[in-house]
Amino acid sequence: MQSKLQPNITAFLRYLRAERNCSPHTVAAYTKDLAKFTQFVGPDIAWKQIDHLLIRSYLSELFQNDLSKPSVARALASLRSIFKWLAREGVVKQNPAKLVSTPKLPKTLPRVPTIEEMNTVLDGDISEAAAFPERDRVILELLYGCGIRNSELVGIDLTDIHWSDETILVRGKGKKERLVPLMGSAESALHTYLQARAALLTKQKKSVDALLVNGRGTRLTDRSVRRIVKHIAISMGLPSDVHPHTLRHAFGTHMLEEGADLRSIQDLLGHERLSTTQRYTQLTITHVMQVYDKTHPKAK
Repeated sequence: MQSKLQPNITAFLRYLRAERNCSPHTVAAYTKDLAKFTQFVGPDIAWKQIDHLLIRSYLSELFQNDLSKPSVARALASLRSIFKWLAREGVVKQNPAKLVSTPKLPKTLPRVPTIEEMNTVLDGDISEAAAFPERDRVILELLYGCGIRNSELVGIDLTDIHWSDETILVRGKGKKERLVPLMGSAESALHTYLQARAALLTKQKKSVDALLVNGRGTRLTDRSVRRIVKHIAISMGLPSDVHPHTLRHAFGTHMLEEGADLRSIQDLLGHERLSTTQRYTQLTITHVMQVYDKTHPKAK
């Protein structure tokens, strides 16, 4: 027997894909979270019957099943999102999930490579670690040099490169577009890669819009980019937990360390809220304290 909630869940997931332009990973997470909630409330409960007490009971059960605080917080965020959409669609009058407090999460900051470590990778020879060295260097240069997301990177087409303005058009969350600078080593690496890309596609007799292609001449996936970045990072001496978003964090942190203001970094990263960008001040302060602790004579 199908749950009374399912038709609206299906429509909500369609909305996330078509209108919000959410990544497949995000949609899969919402699908999993909402399926768990549907199973908890049973097939006969309608959206209007769900209140904050029922949602609290659901979160309590998740905790009893040893789900971590971040996972429980994500489950609550999924419910807040779908109820917000349901209210806009006129299915419910209010969002009961807003009355439920988010589990207090431990403040953990991502480990960010130093400027010296990033220079070592970008200035080094990655040919032995890379299957397609020209392309893989562009991946590193654009992730770190432009601070773009993995999904934004793989979505770039050749027509998005504005050579005369030295910018690249990227499409972020919610289909929001922004221009990021294309200069210096990133621009140089891109010119070199495009020659190798043209030779590959000519050999395969293909014409592709995507900037980044694989050996078969088709658009590179974000999963492949994660694998490439991790493999090269480890080969060049960086920690094994480095992934594409690590390079985005490094971009924001290093920009701040070098004197860029938060508003400019916010625009470059495509953050909707300045509070998201302010996380980089925490990363920078942490780094400064570590340097002080290691080098200042009064700290020893």
